Amino acid sequence: MSVEVVMPQMGESITEGTVSKWLKKVGDKIEKDESLLEISTDKVDAEVPSPMGGVLLEIRAQEGETVEVNSVVGVLGAEGESAVSSQQSAVSSQIETPKVEDKPVVEVINQTETVEPTQTVTASADSANTSNSDNSINFENSVVSSAESTEVVMPQMGESITEGTVSKWLKKVGDTIEKDEPLLEISTDKVDAEVPSPVAGTLLEIVHQEGETVEVGKAVGFVGSENGARPAAKSQDSKVESRNEAVDATAGATSADVPTTQAAKAEAQTAATQKEEIKEVEGRSYDYEQPGAVKEAAAASVSSNNGKSGDKSLEDLRRTKSSPLVRNIAKEHGVDIARIEGSGMSGRVTKKDILSFIDSGAALRPQDLLGKIAPVAPQFNPPAQSASQITQKSAYSAPPVSSAMGDRVEPMSVMRKKIAEHMTFSKQTSAHVTSVYEIDMTNVARFRDKNKSEFQTRSGTKLTFMPFIFQAVANSLSKFPVVNSQISGDQIIYKADINLGMAVALDWGLIVPVIKRADQLSLSGLALKANDLADRARTKKLNPDEVQGGTFTITNPGVFGGLFGTPIINQPQVAILCVGAIEKRPKVVTTDDGDEVIAIRSMAYFALTYDHRIVDGSDAEKFLSHLKQYLQTTQFSL
Repeated sequence: MSVEVVMPQMGESITEGTVSKWLKKVGDKIEKDESLLEISTDKVDAEVPSPMGGVLLEIRAQEGETVEVNSVVGVLGAEGESAVSSQQSAVSSQIETPKVEDKPVVEVINQTETVEPTQTVTASADSANTSNSDNSINFENSVVSSAESTEVVMPQMGESITEGTVSKWLKKVGDTIEKDEPLLEISTDKVDAEVPSPVAGTLLEIVHQEGETVEVGKAVGFVGSENGARPAAKSQDSKVESRNEAVDATAGATSADVPTTQAAKAEAQTAATQKEEIKEVEGRSYDYEQPGAVKEAAAASVSSNNGKSGDKSLEDLRRTKSSPLVRNIAKEHGVDIARIEGSGMSGRVTKKDILSFIDSGAALRPQDLLGKIAPVAPQFNPPAQSASQITQKSAYSAPPVSSAMGDRVEPMSVMRKKIAEHMTFSKQTSAHVTSVYEIDMTNVARFRDKNKSEFQTRSGTKLTFMPFIFQAVANSLSKFPVVNSQISGDQIIYKADINLGMAVALDWGLIVPVIKRADQLSLSGLALKANDLADRARTKKLNPDEVQGGTFTITNPGVFGGLFGTPIINQPQVAILCVGAIEKRPKVVTTDDGDEVIAIRSMAYFALTYDHRIVDGSDAEKFLSHLKQYLQTTQFSL
């Protein structure tokens, strides 16, 4: 039975895509999940995998053509089979029913899933069939609704976000809720947010409990009338099943055999795919690994999955290895794809990912480096160590921790896990060095005391010390751009924009909203923007793009009374500034007449942690020196 291949939706805002290249031509055989064509959108380029194994029967959208999301671009089927205009005609040919007016057939491939062959039998029943007449499926908004209930799904909080975690339900089953009233809180690796109810009504069902991680577009709950029932189509599988049931009701026993046949084909195809995956994993080995290590790991993984006790299934292994094109590139360059963090669907490693990895030089194996390194003077070689000695040194693990009576044990939140991963990664990546300057903030304090009342009356927000520091930092970064740079392999990227990240402490963690193009804002503009971001961060109202794109970060533990700290760099940035408490201290100052006197001044310590791989100590000192001069001598204006 033929299967339609459609233009996938590569993001909520994406409505169309362009066929950039067909990787197969009509008549070519193709395996399930093998790359079939390449598409381009205004956001991303991607490969579209085949939803089944078979033959490419027809190409409906040629290279260069732009088609809408969910439009058919090609047809797959068995060898010798002819393409049909739609899946409905395929079903109709197997059953004898009165001719009815055709309705559009919609086929959706979720960007994080691959549709199985059993999911492709789609048809629409006659409007006289009431079993399906009350339901309407809105694929664009990822909401399935009926006359009595509406599906609430995990929203996509950014293009790179593929899943989210239910952190807290704000309503329980049976509670009434207004339209757009917050229904639950979710956490992603970028931002925490509240999900509003799409309709007014009653919370009928909670599908995913607090702490569960859910793919984008999947149902987390149902809202509807008090006595309503949730629609049967709450997921990709159930959507297809409900449509098949409508066809079966019209077709009778004859069409009932179709899903069985498709299921058998799918099962056979899955078994064949698994054999290929096992064979491929077992056959890989690299010179820089211990002999047999890859094979043993593959065998252990396959064995554990056959016993249903392993951490990863064969499906997970397949997705990790990504498309055949990527695997071929990896094979040519001797790259283990497991070493690369994928940015594609479900964590797949894309063609762009692996080419960037290779260009960075990280893919070079020890034998590749031979002949590329200049000869060096002979060096002392320590005595060789036995394998047991090496194993003993590398087998360190953290000491066990146990709870005692009275201890409180709670799992880490998603945000806390991400912070832990990010901080550990940063310490392992950058060579951290910290320099500390003491800066006289009296000039700033006097201007602020003189203008803060007027500013609050005029703008409705407070004038704190931070906008002055933001302005001074932005000016200093423009003078010393290496502190506003990033590292990519062996290249330095000097960022054109100055986007200041400001660390905001929350009751449940830490978040860093970003003031975009801070060097173009006035003192008043910086104050208004900073206060707005901080307020919305504490109420979980930030947008995903407001916590991305930072080029330099400022943290302010001084608000809690700390003198200074040595913060960890916010990757991929190369520096972070820590502002200590601004407090009055006695200082020796020189008068205009040249006399030295002890005076009370508003003083603060500023600590700059920088990545010594690219920022030298002299760069850091010059940056801090300019920052000090700017804060102490600038004639500020609102």
